[in-house]
Amino acid sequence: MKLIFEKGAPGQHLDMLPSCDVPEVSLSQERKAPLPLPQVSETELTRHYTALAKRVHGVNDGFYPLGSCTMKYNPKINEDMAALPGFTQIHPLQPESTVQGCLEVYATAEKLLSEITGMDAMTFQPAAGAHGEFTGLLLIKAYHHHRGDSTRTKIIVPDSAHGTNPASAVMAGYTVVNIPSAPDGCVDVEALRAAVGPDTAGLMLTNPNTVGIFDKNILEITKIVHDAGGLCYYDGANLNAVMGVVRPGDMGFDVIHLNLHKTFSTPHGGGGPGSGAVGCKALLKPFLPGPMVEKAEDGSYHFVTPEHSIGRVKDFYGNFTVVVKALTYVLTLGKAGIPEAAENAVLNANYMMKRLKEKYTMAYDVPCMHEFVMCLEDLLHETGVSAMDIAKGLLDNGIHPPTMYFPLIVHEALMIEPTETESKETLDEACDVFLKLWDLAHSDAQALHDAPLTTPIRRLDEVGAARNPVLRYTEE
Repeated sequence: MKLIFEKGAPGQHLDMLPSCDVPEVSLSQERKAPLPLPQVSETELTRHYTALAKRVHGVNDGFYPLGSCTMKYNPKINEDMAALPGFTQIHPLQPESTVQGCLEVYATAEKLLSEITGMDAMTFQPAAGAHGEFTGLLLIKAYHHHRGDSTRTKIIVPDSAHGTNPASAVMAGYTVVNIPSAPDGCVDVEALRAAVGPDTAGLMLTNPNTVGIFDKNILEITKIVHDAGGLCYYDGANLNAVMGVVRPGDMGFDVIHLNLHKTFSTPHGGGGPGSGAVGCKALLKPFLPGPMVEKAEDGSYHFVTPEHSIGRVKDFYGNFTVVVKALTYVLTLGKAGIPEAAENAVLNANYMMKRLKEKYTMAYDVPCMHEFVMCLEDLLHETGVSAMDIAKGLLDNGIHPPTMYFPLIVHEALMIEPTETESKETLDEACDVFLKLWDLAHSDAQALHDAPLTTPIRRLDEVGAARNPVLRYTEE
């Protein structure tokens, strides 16, 4: 498929705008040469982007079991609410009195999501999960510095953590202390006990963790960190398994980020727009980014800035319509529906794991939460077929591959998260494909080495692409 830059011809264009009806003004810093923009007709333009759209595989196209990403179906009512003129035809610099409904959205979302997570306050400024991690760590840093404790320079991160955890900690100016997992896939409590000390600023933890297990020692873990003077950060990536059932605040966590674009069914974008809302306990509330929304005694809503705010982490107030979609989801499901969604996510994952255990080896052969990890190391030794080969084979069957080679503590890993919005029929079809590919690995390994065969782009030279990437189009 050609790039848009490779289409068209000089002089082809589309006049959509009216003629300029004001005097033209030349800028003092004009470009020395015109931008090399493609010159295409409207027909070519629409065909190009329609062809691109047909090559995309999203949740609306088929099964998308991308582990730890919670690729659930996004109810269309969310989009309808976010498209209401009162939410779309606004400007962030309008007077507060003219956007009271929008401010109420923020206040209501903060109240409900704080209740779900066991937190006391929440900001919606962060634009994504990793942005929320960074913001939460800045809150921890501000808290320690406000107390005059500048010796706490280390953040403890388990070896099974998402890669954004240590990256966010380093960006916040901390040194990362990595602790190993125990044989059961959970935190090695004794290793944690040995790692904490007067230099411990906090712990970053996901629970359920990356291998899909709820850590049975969670209360002991947070107590160890608190006793050492540190704070506990909850990575909300896997909240979908426990929302409405158990609250991170009750587990002992002081600050949390939520992926509204995952757990609360607002669409994943190509890098955005998302929302990494950050909630915290009362001790961290004075440091939250400002401004925040507060309800006055007369019932009106106003922006306020916390006393010791770390300042803005994003222009204005976050991705507003993403919050509208998340709030719609919460209100639609209600108090009974939120935990039911979590329970169905756990049920679906355990159903798939049970069926796939017939042939695949599970990294941890215990009941899982929302996701599970398969270890294909034995399949590789027996047949030469790798986790990557199985993933490529899934593409030929209309299934988006699960997360591959993560977490790093599991060799030849495939991490599967079916989410609660898939039917039993879909799960059975997917399991049949996985089992068929296992059989194919034993009967015709080369077929999987060659896969995919039916996709627009065949097997790529991934080593070559990684070592010699072509990151931009160069005009000839």
